[in-house]
Amino acid sequence: WYRSPHTGKSSPHHRLSDKKEGIGACGWILVSLSFLFVLITFPFSIWMCLKIVKEYERAVVFRLGRIVSKKAKGPGECSASEILTKDSVTTQVDGVVYYKIHSAVCSVANVTDVHLATNLLAQTTLRNVLGTQSLSQILSGREEIAHNIQSILDNATGKWGIQVARVEIKDVRIPMEMQRAMAAEAEATRDARAQIIAAEGERNASEALKQASMVLVEAPSALQLRYLQTLTTLATEKNSTIVFPLPMNMLQGFYKQ
Repeated sequence: WYRSPHTGKSSPHHRLSDKKEGIGACGWILVSLSFLFVLITFPFSIWMCLKIVKEYERAVVFRLGRIVSKKAKGPGECSASEILTKDSVTTQVDGVVYYKIHSAVCSVANVTDVHLATNLLAQTTLRNVLGTQSLSQILSGREEIAHNIQSILDNATGKWGIQVARVEIKDVRIPMEMQRAMAAEAEATRDARAQIIAAEGERNASEALKQASMVLVEAPSALQLRYLQTLTTLATEKNSTIVFPLPMNMLQGFYKQ
């Protein structure tokens, strides 16, 4: 889980240039004197020179008023939380919690480390909530699950002076074997649906042909019109051979002879 700091957007004129500028001779002299002062006052100076950056924090390093590097320093992102779902599937979930302190007195008097306590409670709540859901429910209901976690955290951290503004589930990663199994299941479902649609189409077509044949049987004139339409279609196709279908009753005389 990550705690997002408040950052503001700057105009293009205030953005850092890709070109690194040197600090000059005077700058190197001051840096050398600083290192010399640290060595002279060692080990007392070591307590003033170390800065611990936590997992959810990033640090911007300045040297003589200039940013040393465009990339913020830090130990890296927090590892994803492993969750066992209701249907016994192991998943890795990344989430983020946005919160703010609305009561400074409660955040100091009611808990030793409010940020650490909120972080641990968020991880525990994430496991408890997702443990009651199946994998398909987690993948399809992220927003609902996030709102549920936000409500639980906001009620629990209110006595610490914390207000949870938003909870987001960034990513849900499942094992590769499970991904292949889900892909095979989805493909089989699509094939079955396609076969059902094709069967329904054939059934509808057969019913339409049945109704058409019944109409032709009941109306002999409609059958004659259909016969003439077929001859017209054959004539417009510019075939060298034209087949004239004859009714069977016209050939009965030849059969008798």
